[in-house]
Amino acid sequence: MNKIYAKDLKNYYGKEIEFSAFVDNIRDLQWVQFVVLRDSTGKVQVTIEKSEEKNKEMVELISSLPLESTVKVTGTLMENPKVKMGGMEIIPTKIEVTSKSDLELPFNFKKLDGVNLDTRLDYRFIDLRSDKNILMFQVESDLVRFMREYLYNNDFIEIHTPKFIGAASESGAEVFEVKYFDRKAYLAQSPQFYKQMAIAAGFSKVFEVAPCFRAENSNTSRHATEFTSFDVEFSYIDSFNDVMKLEEDMLTYALNKVYDKYYDKVKEVFGMELPKVESRFPVMPLKEVYEKLESKYGYKVPSEEKTDLTTEAERLTYKLAKEEFKSEFMFVTEYPADKRAFYHMRDENGVLQGYDLIWRGVEITSGAQREHRLEEITKNAKEKGLGEDVKFYLEFFKYGCPPHGGFAIGIDRLIMLLLKIPSVKESQFLFRGPNRLNP
Repeated sequence: MNKIYAKDLKNYYGKEIEFSAFVDNIRDLQWVQFVVLRDSTGKVQVTIEKSEEKNKEMVELISSLPLESTVKVTGTLMENPKVKMGGMEIIPTKIEVTSKSDLELPFNFKKLDGVNLDTRLDYRFIDLRSDKNILMFQVESDLVRFMREYLYNNDFIEIHTPKFIGAASESGAEVFEVKYFDRKAYLAQSPQFYKQMAIAAGFSKVFEVAPCFRAENSNTSRHATEFTSFDVEFSYIDSFNDVMKLEEDMLTYALNKVYDKYYDKVKEVFGMELPKVESRFPVMPLKEVYEKLESKYGYKVPSEEKTDLTTEAERLTYKLAKEEFKSEFMFVTEYPADKRAFYHMRDENGVLQGYDLIWRGVEITSGAQREHRLEEITKNAKEKGLGEDVKFYLEFFKYGCPPHGGFAIGIDRLIMLLLKIPSVKESQFLFRGPNRLNP
C-alpha cells in the first residue's frame, strides 16, 4: 500500500483515493456531516450529505464513532474554496473503521491547560498527538538531520559505540551499575573514550548520535537520567578554537535550515519566531564574564563560585550576548582545569583548553581540545585518582595519536531551548528521570 499523506493531497484533485487517518473532529449537522481527519502531516475534511440514500450506512457509522478512532476513507478529492482547511474535501463512497477509540480520553490533548504533567507523561501516547508535539519532533528530526548533513558534507564518519562498559571510568558516582552475566558492567555516560579510540585508529573525523546515561539524582527542568547526545570528535586541530569554529558552523548551518523549512509553521503552532542565526559567536573568558555581569547587571557571587557559571550567570550571559553582541550564543572559555575531565588539555599555565557554549541562558555544550600526549594524560589521570579504570583508555595513546578535540550536545535540551519548551520532560519523546521509568 502506498499511503497518501495530508500534505500531498493537492496532487490528487478529481481522483478517487484511499485516505487513512485519525478522526480528529465530527460536526454532525441536520443535513450534513463534516469529519476532520488527521495524520502526522496535516488535516482534511470529509463531507457526507445526509440526504443521499447511498450515504445512509456511512452517516450511521459516523454518528456513533468516537473521536480518535482510525478510519480508511475511499472517495474523490474535490477542490472547494469554501472549505477553510486547505480548500479541499473528500466526498466519500466508503468508510472503514480500522480501530475504535474509547469514548473518553484520559485528557483533552488539544487543551492542556490544567492537565498535570505527570498525567500527560503517563499517557504520553495521547499527549504526543497534539499539533505542538508532532511538530516539535518533526523539527527535532530535521535539526539532527541537518547537523548530520553538515558533518557528512565535511567527511565525518558516523560511528556506533557500546553502551555497556566494563569500568566506571569518567565519574564513577554518576553511572548506572548493571548485572552483566557473572560480573558488573555500567551504562555509558558518553561515547567520549570510544570517539578518541577512533581518532587514535586514524578515522580523523567521527560523530555519533546515541543515548547516554547519568545516575544523577537531579530533578531540574533540564536534566534527565537518559538523554540523546550528539557527539563530535575530529583530529589534526591546532587548538580548541578549531573545535569552537566547527560547532559554530554546524549549528549555524542546521538552525538556519530549520528556520527556512519551519519558520511559518512554528509561528502558527507555537506562536513564536525561530531564530535566524548569524555565524561568529562571541567568545569571552570566564573571569571576564563575571566582571561584565557585575558591572552591567550588578550580579555578584563569592569568588569560590566563580570556577563555573552559576544557573543565574548562565541566564545573564545570554542576556549579555544579545545586548552586547546581538548573538544567540556565547562561548565561555578559560575554566579551571581541576573542574573538568582529566582528558581535557591544559596549557603551560594549567588553563583548560576548552569551553562551554551558552544558548538562551543554558549551557548546551562542553567542548575542548583533548590531551593526546601519553605522559600528560597519564599524569592528569593520576591527579584525578584514576588508575585501573582508565588503563584501557591510556593504551590508545601509546602508538601515536594526532591532536584532536570535540564536543557533545544534548539533543533534548537543544530542542527544548529552540522551541521554548518549559522542561526537558516535554521535549524528550519519553522522559527518564529519578522518579520515572514508565511508559
